[in-house]
Amino acid sequence: MSLLEVRNLKKSFNDNVVLKDISLNVEKGEVLAIIGPSGSGKSTLLRCITDLEQEDSGVIDFDGTFGLVFQNFNLFPHHSVMKNITNAPIKVQKRDKSEVFAHARDILKKMGLEDKEDAYPCELSGGQQQRVSIARALAMNPDILFFDEPTSALDPELTGEILEVIRELAAEKMTMVIVTHEMAFARNVADTIIFMDGGVIVEEGSPEEVFSSDNQRMKDFLGKFYD
Repeated sequence: MSLLEVRNLKKSFNDNVVLKDISLNVEKGEVLAIIGPSGSGKSTLLRCITDLEQEDSGVIDFDGTFGLVFQNFNLFPHHSVMKNITNAPIKVQKRDKSEVFAHARDILKKMGLEDKEDAYPCELSGGQQQRVSIARALAMNPDILFFDEPTSALDPELTGEILEVIRELAAEKMTMVIVTHEMAFARNVADTIIFMDGGVIVEEGSPEEVFSSDNQRMKDFLGKFYD
């Protein structure tokens, strides 16, 4: 049984139809990468699945917990790294403080940030802030981790360190849905790739199937990255 199932999802903003009958499944332990040009509906799809937007119609079948990593970090600037990570597990999930803090320290060590728990976001590099954002999502013990273009606000050097963190999570069989413009990364880390354009799924399959597709729109899109 799928961990996440989306059926016939539709979403418009006034007269602008952004999602046109989207259906997809995500299995436990699967990494799904969603690629496509800007304005194709990728981020709106993620926002509907995570309840940040209300779909017009369709079914989203998911009963678990999720973590969401934004492209612009969205850390609380007046909170320390530790408070950014532990706030939701303690206040929303009502978990034991000592357990949450121990878990947070384990995650920070995994992220290479064990010496930053008392730092504030303004004292961190962009890559470190994004790793804190990932740590915050992981602290919720999510069944699925969603990434909305997690490297788009980073320079190329910092992009590499975030992609490596995500690769490590994939190796640990963390279920993830990743909206990304990093084609080589999507090809290497994803089990399934969806190519969206104009609010519809144009191509879906394994990385090998999608990247060798005969679909002309797919070829045109990938050509811009390989030129």
